[in-house]
Amino acid sequence: MVNKIVIVGGVGGGATVAAQIRRYDTDSEIHILDRCGYISFANCGMPYYIGRDITDRNQLLYSENDFAEKYNVFIETYAEVTHIEREKQTIFYEKNNKPHEMDYNTLILSPGASAVMPDLPGMHSNTFTLRTIENMDQIEKFISEKKPTSVAIIGGGFIGLEMVENLHKRGLHCSMVDYSEHVMKRLDSDMASHVDKHLTENGVDLYLNDKLESYSDQGTILHLSSGKTIQADMTLMAVGIKPNIELAEKAGLELGETGGIKVNNVMQTSDPSIYALGDAVEEVDFVTKKPAHVALAWPAHRQAFVIASHLNGESIQREGVLGSSIFRLFDLTIAITGQSAQSLEESDIPFEAVTSTGFSHAGYYPGSEKIRMKIVYEPKSGQLLGGSFIGPKGADKRMAVLATAIKGKLTIDDLTDLELGYNPIYSGSKDALNILGYKAREQWKKAKN
Repeated sequence: MVNKIVIVGGVGGGATVAAQIRRYDTDSEIHILDRCGYISFANCGMPYYIGRDITDRNQLLYSENDFAEKYNVFIETYAEVTHIEREKQTIFYEKNNKPHEMDYNTLILSPGASAVMPDLPGMHSNTFTLRTIENMDQIEKFISEKKPTSVAIIGGGFIGLEMVENLHKRGLHCSMVDYSEHVMKRLDSDMASHVDKHLTENGVDLYLNDKLESYSDQGTILHLSSGKTIQADMTLMAVGIKPNIELAEKAGLELGETGGIKVNNVMQTSDPSIYALGDAVEEVDFVTKKPAHVALAWPAHRQAFVIASHLNGESIQREGVLGSSIFRLFDLTIAITGQSAQSLEESDIPFEAVTSTGFSHAGYYPGSEKIRMKIVYEPKSGQLLGGSFIGPKGADKRMAVLATAIKGKLTIDDLTDLELGYNPIYSGSKDALNILGYKAREQWKKAKN
């Protein structure tokens, strides 16, 4: 009897795990069912299509037929899985308004997450979210046909900040509303304040410690909790996502503290024959060891590899998620990995923090730019716990090195001893990260004495 693997959901989780499994297993029958019309697309590229950095929409899409042929996978789009009978190892789904069922030996859930869309008084059809290709097409169509001149972006997280840059490129005047003291809550306030300033310097009207309450005038006047109003021809709602856990919940699978599907370190749910991955799952944070819901592309790809390896009999386990992230905001790069001082404080985990300003490369070589840097570390051992970097150049690679150091459980002493490549075009003879390590070491020594 042929082994049958059924995957519910595509994109970064489902499509990737199908491809990974096929690399190990040429015999099993693999099925992917997705309720949308696109089995695999580059959702992280959607803001840049709207901003016209990417001009060919097809560059974001992986052809269903090409994928099916390359990986010998059966694909059904517009197939809505309605429930799972775990005892019978059967899924039930609807396609073309007709009921269907399919047996499985192994079931993999990759249902993703949905954008949060608050139901506010006066909301109109000019309010959008950006989560799917269909969402992207709706935004592009509205801009092309209605020619809006202004947009209000509600939420100052990753999607909101990526979209403010790209909508600004399209010539729209941008306003941003966030309920927090600063945008980008993963940054400490002393780092986030530089992002706030950069937004206003680039003409963005910023409304912090404020909240959208209602609309009027066909959704073009936004009323805030502060009593202020914003005129905007369109609104982008970017206030977060919620994991799609309905199918798992209905099947009686265990859910985690953060609301995601609970999995073990090989991505099995509470039913060993059912795995889950992607934006719907709850993992463990690498640093705090506490439950974490992190909806990013890299963890989903790694989870796919772990599942495929486990099905192949290998014992590769997830140690936790760092949440390494990077994005561009006009001419700044913001890069984050691990924990911040604020998040460690909220978790009651002891830490020390050090900040410094370094340079992207040797100061005497033309084009050197400042990088604002901050790291946090454990006070007794000096073990690195997280950091953030902001600058026009070089923030990305310093974050990447720090992420590697955290995964390797290195200390601030190790940071001073990292032998990083030197050339005046690329760095100083002591890299900015080395110098940050020396500064942290001095602070650490004084505290111990």
